[in-house]
Amino acid sequence: MKLDALYSELTLKTNAKLALVVMDGLGDLATREQGYLTPLEAANTPNLDKLSKDSAQGRMVPVAPGITPGSGPGHLALFGYDPLEFHVGRGVIEALGLGLELKAGDVAARANFCTLNDKGIVTDRRAGRIDTAVCEELCALLAAKVKKVGDAEVIIKAGKGHRFVVIFRGKGLEGPLTDADPHREGLPVPPAVPVEAKSAKARKAAKLVAEFYKAALPIIAKRKPANGFLLRGIAHQPEIPTFEQRYGLRAGCIAVYPMYKGLAQLVGMTKLEGAQTISEQFERFNAEYDNYDFFFIHYKYTDMYGEDGNFAAKRKAIEEFDAALPILLKKKIDVIAITGDHSTPCAVKGHSWHPQPVLVSSAISGSDKLERFTETGANCGSLGIFEAKYLIRQMQANAKMFDKFGA
Repeated sequence: MKLDALYSELTLKTNAKLALVVMDGLGDLATREQGYLTPLEAANTPNLDKLSKDSAQGRMVPVAPGITPGSGPGHLALFGYDPLEFHVGRGVIEALGLGLELKAGDVAARANFCTLNDKGIVTDRRAGRIDTAVCEELCALLAAKVKKVGDAEVIIKAGKGHRFVVIFRGKGLEGPLTDADPHREGLPVPPAVPVEAKSAKARKAAKLVAEFYKAALPIIAKRKPANGFLLRGIAHQPEIPTFEQRYGLRAGCIAVYPMYKGLAQLVGMTKLEGAQTISEQFERFNAEYDNYDFFFIHYKYTDMYGEDGNFAAKRKAIEEFDAALPILLKKKIDVIAITGDHSTPCAVKGHSWHPQPVLVSSAISGSDKLERFTETGANCGSLGIFEAKYLIRQMQANAKMFDKFGA
């Protein structure tokens, strides 16, 4: 019997309320340069400290030892979907998060504006993190000028900051393609090529991407700092079972950034729109408390400042999260888990493979007698080190959702 089938067979219907709170990129490293502290350890977190006294802690491997995940695999694992089994392109996730409807055969790419020098070398992958208004202006310009490439329609929609989405809608297309993104400064934008070289549909999609670059780049060539763009996660939408089908839980998502809304929508969660700050997100949770069994709440800024290598800003983002936490805890949540989707160490300035800390609190979680929620403390917790795809099962067990296995 497959393990998922066993979990389904043992699942009991309860009225429990579960909340998964994701501080994106939370995990970090204690280095000499940082005084052998992580931002989580350096932060003043009285509310997390209080919660930790009635919690079990541990560390989670996001995919597999040594493998650095993107946000898509990282979150799918948190939702209980094995990221090695369910491959979802980042473009698909971003498109769904922006409210776009994908049709069969659509190929979507997550894009962001970048800065190119006169030789086509990427000098800033995020174009100085341009404002959303500038992104919207540039996307409108591109959408008006490039409506079609080859025999495919081109759909462009702005996201937040420097991010946007491009959809290629036509016949005989599929992904995945490699990224048209060098993933670091100092290199030219590489061409997107099929991951499966034998796929004629993917080869056609790659040709359309190349034609799109040829048509679009001259339009924004003089619009520094955003005079170029990168495409990644170029893929079509896969079939995936819904969250409610897998777990019997009606789930709501409270996120600000489109990508995380898209991930939630992909697995059938309802997007609860409107909140822009973590305090507003927690207030929205309180307002929707009776309408859902499971809540996914996403906080971006720990990841953003980790990618910038900004220790002080990441620490401050953790403190701002902590200050808002009492709003969430007004409700008696049966099970609450606080963690990251991966680590984003300031020393790395990007995602990493290092296990992220996790805290699970319920009436039967027990206490690990840890005074704080930190990476160092989590190393000593009763949850140990486990794969992130099992977190949802830990939460269900803490909600008494499983019958006994065997006699």
